[in-house]
Amino acid sequence: MLDLLSQIPWEYPLLIIVGFVVGFINTMAGGGSLITLPLLIFLGLPSSVANGTNRIAIMMTAFSANMGFKSKGLSTYPFSAYLGVFALVGSIIGANIAVEIEGELFNKILSVIMILVVIIIIFKPKIIKSNSKIRISGKHLVVSCISFFFIGLYGGFVNAGIGFIIMLFLHFYNRINLLKVNATKVVVVLVYTIGAFFTFVANDMVNWSYGICLGIGTLNGGWFTSRWSVKKGENMIRIFLIVIVFIMAIKLWFF
Repeated sequence: MLDLLSQIPWEYPLLIIVGFVVGFINTMAGGGSLITLPLLIFLGLPSSVANGTNRIAIMMTAFSANMGFKSKGLSTYPFSAYLGVFALVGSIIGANIAVEIEGELFNKILSVIMILVVIIIIFKPKIIKSNSKIRISGKHLVVSCISFFFIGLYGGFVNAGIGFIIMLFLHFYNRINLLKVNATKVVVVLVYTIGAFFTFVANDMVNWSYGICLGIGTLNGGWFTSRWSVKKGENMIRIFLIVIVFIMAIKLWFF
């Protein structure tokens, strides 16, 4: 038995453990790809393969979190499905676009965006109230669908930090409370990531062994966190979101 365990590459348990943590982070807020992408590259994968491999982890998180939210009766269907379809179209295009941008510049831009998210959350409490009337029909639905096409475009390209963007839009434009924001987010991410993933698969840019190990961790992390967050309520999500955003922003700016 010990001989068998000793033959397991050390990277596999590491990826499973990190995957669980990232599943927690992505379900509660976002930014998990800012951990998994550097890790996969550190383990020797080319950046393009790391990007494709990471999609397995994202899909597993979104799938299990979606099931977890549904088991607690939390859903925004069919609104989430509409957004998912438009994001899917955008993600397929984004996954096929080769755009080069200096990594350091991108990190600084993203850190500024995340700081702005925190500032808005802190200084706009009236929008956070649970009794605010949600806006998911009529012209608001049209604007949301168009916006999520472009969100999917970015998500298909790199996905890093997109959870913050989705939460910002749903929370402050559609005025959905943070629990339902997360329930909507995981559906949208699941749908559009499938399109991006198959694009990477078609171009042979997926390391299956690393991706499956990472996915095992995120699958369990997403399931646990989705059910736990419903019990803890919206305030817990808000606190966690602010903390994670600040940590990620500092990391991107200085490291």
